[in-house]
Amino acid sequence: MEGIYLILVMIVTGGVIAFIGDKLGTKIGKKRLSIFGLRPRHTSMIVTVVTGGLITALSIGFMVLISQNVRTALFGMDELRHTMDATMAELDEATENLFKAQTEFERANENLRMSKEEIVALKSEQEDLRAESDRLKEGNEQLEAANSELAAQNENLSGTNAALEENNKKLGEFNVTLTADNEKLSSDNDKLSSANEKLSADNSELEERNNRLREGIIAIREGDITLRAGEILASEVIRGGRPAEEISADINAMAERATQILVQRFGGNEDNSVWIYQPELQRVIEELEANKSDMVLRISAAGNMVRGEPVRARLELYPNKLIFKKGELILSKTYELVGDVTPEGVLQEFLTEINRIAIDKGILADPLTGSVGRMEAEQLYEIFEALSSAKGKVQLTATAREETESNGPLRLNIKLEQRS
Repeated sequence: MEGIYLILVMIVTGGVIAFIGDKLGTKIGKKRLSIFGLRPRHTSMIVTVVTGGLITALSIGFMVLISQNVRTALFGMDELRHTMDATMAELDEATENLFKAQTEFERANENLRMSKEEIVALKSEQEDLRAESDRLKEGNEQLEAANSELAAQNENLSGTNAALEENNKKLGEFNVTLTADNEKLSSDNDKLSSANEKLSADNSELEERNNRLREGIIAIREGDITLRAGEILASEVIRGGRPAEEISADINAMAERATQILVQRFGGNEDNSVWIYQPELQRVIEELEANKSDMVLRISAAGNMVRGEPVRARLELYPNKLIFKKGELILSKTYELVGDVTPEGVLQEFLTEINRIAIDKGILADPLTGSVGRMEAEQLYEIFEALSSAKGKVQLTATAREETESNGPLRLNIKLEQRS
């Protein structure tokens, strides 16, 4: 629209100046005026030329005055060309960056697809493991039933053996009587001796079968390990610097609670009571009595234990102190989810490093598993899902959910943040 206005203005201005020039030339021609001593005709030509030049000069000046575009076209063409060249270079660079970003996006989509396929495979393996666990559980139940049946058969054979021994004893006494009456009952004694030999053979055969059954039961019994050496039965903080009677009562209460746990664990079998070696108990009581601070007392299995036997316990004392305050930062680490890096591997590495840090700080680890913490399945699933859906760099931060002492366990709050 601005161009139309400029054209109209130029037409009007040129027309006005041409009109004035024409009138001026005509007037000069009629009056036969002379400039610089020239002839009137030449003077009229000079006026016409000057008028045409004024038209052009005034038109250009007017357009320069009112239009920024005209000024740019006349005086800023080189700068405009440099600006266009720089803009084209930036456009080429932006196009190249867009291509790179699209390539990275396609690679990330491929990694996501592979991660989803791995998750599906892991779920399938989990189902297989659950099915295998059910089969093993069923096998264990069948073994327990067979064990009970063998025990019943052993009791029946023991009763039969006792009855045979009693019969053998009676037959021996009867044999003595028959020997005394040998002259009178010689023929009967021969028959009874033959019967006695047969019964003795039967008794030997039954004893041999009984021994074989006993060996089989012992072999099965030795394989029924209910507790492993070093397994923690109870772990509590005991206040030191008190009379020996109070400390002994606390330790006995701990042992009683451990016994109740074992009874519930093994189906109400009260034979699995916790037995503490008295000299070791006295040593621990004296150490707690002399120590004014709180101590962590652990009751653990002294060796592998068989179902139905008293559990021989071992006592262990450790200093108790505050390891982590509530909300205290334990570990913050950045991972990059690219290539072969999987959410499972990242989470496993992160938790393993937290476990190492906690043990170095002084939290007592489980002797069998080496772990010090507990993490709810729901939180573990949420972190795993967040890792599975994350891309590029992520930062995992773990803080203590509550105050944690040497006795543990360490409970965590884990937060995931996406990093650019």
